[in-house]
Amino acid sequence: MIETIISGGPMMIFLLACSVAALAVILDRIKAYVDNGKVDNRALRADVLKLLGENRLQDAMTLCASTPSPTSAVLLTGLQSYQKLLSVKATPEAIRTIISKAMEDYYPHALHAVEKRLNILSTVGNAAPLFGMTGTVTGMIKSFSALATSGMDAKIVGAGIAEALITTAAGLLIALGAVIPYNLFMARVENIGLEMEEAAAEMVDFITMQAERQISR
Repeated sequence: MIETIISGGPMMIFLLACSVAALAVILDRIKAYVDNGKVDNRALRADVLKLLGENRLQDAMTLCASTPSPTSAVLLTGLQSYQKLLSVKATPEAIRTIISKAMEDYYPHALHAVEKRLNILSTVGNAAPLFGMTGTVTGMIKSFSALATSGMDAKIVGAGIAEALITTAAGLLIALGAVIPYNLFMARVENIGLEMEEAAAEMVDFITMQAERQISR
């Protein structure tokens, strides 16, 4: 293995760096998504609505603050906005608009935490084949230079061809190793985003209906 890497020439240094960066991100994101998967967001949503129905806003905020998930962070933002609106006795429509806006504004920040470092995988997926092709070109240059200076010396010419093929294969393999996890992770990001949107919409509807009932009494 070490001999193969050495035979790949100087471009293998960059390819190895790409592979290490991609592996580090993959392990980091797997841990993050596994931890996020341990949080029962449906139960969280149900508990928050139950507490709001019992007029225990502070307890609902405490629950969201103590739950480590992007969904809970978005809900906490909405609850904090709702707490401020209660002190000014806002209308149900104002409550809906302001709370929705607060959560929409925070949504990109919560999603950014979920997407963190995935841009590295995207970069590796794009850059690795380019490094591989660069190694291909330098390897072929070495082969043709050997042909020009020493004739058909199989050992010298073969070294250049080996460099070209090794870097090409390494670049493609590393790119595949980055792009496939990237697409899988992005699918997970989309699912988490949908969970946040559903939870936010559900809470806004509940709070608005609760405010309307209080007015009608």
